[in-house]
Amino acid sequence: MVTRTAAALLTCAALLTATGCSSSFGNGEETTQDSSAEQHLTVLIATSGDAETHAVKEAAAAYAKKSGNTVTVEVAKDINQQLAQSFAGHKPPDVFYVNSDQFANYAKGGSLYAYGDHVKDANDFSPQLRASFTYDRKLVCLPKDTSTLALAVNTELWKKAGLTKKDYPTTWDELKKVAGKLTGGGVTGLVTSDEYQRLGVFMKQAGGWITDARQTKMTADSSHNAEALTFVRSLLRSGSLKYAKQVDTSWGGEALGKGKAAMTIEGNWLAGAMKLDYPDVPYKVVPLPAGPAGKGTLAFSTCWGVAAGSSHRSAAVDLVKYLTSSERQLKFADAFGVMPSRTSALSEYGKRVPDAKAWVDAGAYAQGPVTLAGFDKVLTQFNTNLQSLRTSDPKKILAGLQRNGGQALAKGD
Repeated sequence: MVTRTAAALLTCAALLTATGCSSSFGNGEETTQDSSAEQHLTVLIATSGDAETHAVKEAAAAYAKKSGNTVTVEVAKDINQQLAQSFAGHKPPDVFYVNSDQFANYAKGGSLYAYGDHVKDANDFSPQLRASFTYDRKLVCLPKDTSTLALAVNTELWKKAGLTKKDYPTTWDELKKVAGKLTGGGVTGLVTSDEYQRLGVFMKQAGGWITDARQTKMTADSSHNAEALTFVRSLLRSGSLKYAKQVDTSWGGEALGKGKAAMTIEGNWLAGAMKLDYPDVPYKVVPLPAGPAGKGTLAFSTCWGVAAGSSHRSAAVDLVKYLTSSERQLKFADAFGVMPSRTSALSEYGKRVPDAKAWVDAGAYAQGPVTLAGFDKVLTQFNTNLQSLRTSDPKKILAGLQRNGGQALAKGD
């Protein structure tokens, strides 16, 4: 699940972006490269649980047996904070997870080794995913997996409301209608998180977004985005949409599992959570309804970063190639439920897991997150403003986003 950067990271992140990271701070040019036949690599991950930890360690062991190198996998307690500290201390791990919201900060600071041009089949990753991890026109790191958002429906509550499969919403009007019909008796028709990482789907469906495609110009205060947030506000005011915390839950999956929500907007991580925490709750995942401009959803990913300051860059890239192979990505999918980031592997995954079809198909029209250095502060403020959308003017919220984002772009942060 997409989370906000911990407050403890702010000092380190500010240092990274403010200094720009001098060449000695991590662009790797001064680092002597190890050319020995057998090298030792360290890998730092932020795990979703024991299943992911075991899967990554198993993959590392398999690579070690194949290559002759040794690999140590460490699990971070707070990966953003630990990475920032390791970069500042000139002792980074060789390979590590990089969250999309921090990617540009690290890339701008010179902490990441751009190895994309060493991957011959990089085009097997979708343009949207490659764009999320491209900096200064270079593919810096490969996405380890992908997630999209879809509409999850509690089928038991759906039937109780007298609805059938034919009623699954395909437009905003239909969504508003069924959300209203499902609301009552302690159940809210639609429950989701109060942040752009969920509500942003409506902006895309209306034909808008926060920036232009190249992330060089702010487009937040458009009529399309205003139409989207006005629609969301109408659902909030009707009571057929509530934020997760308004129904005493931490996220949409919990609301769906506890029967407090008939529908939620969530990613494919929902499948694992429902299986583990709410195995008896029947649900169906369907595509998000289209808006005035058509279909729209959001996509998220994490990449396999290689430290610019590593003395094992060649071996590290070789490890990443192994970890992102179609075979290994499909094994990861089986082990802990993630969707492959390779287009070829994702197609195979869709055949193997038909229940994930809505999430898989959504990759074709998904919007990646904003990945600009220093922009996480702008988006944090946007999320704060979205919390009061029910009683606020959408145009004022968007004007604030436009202003704050424009200032960040002007500063080059």
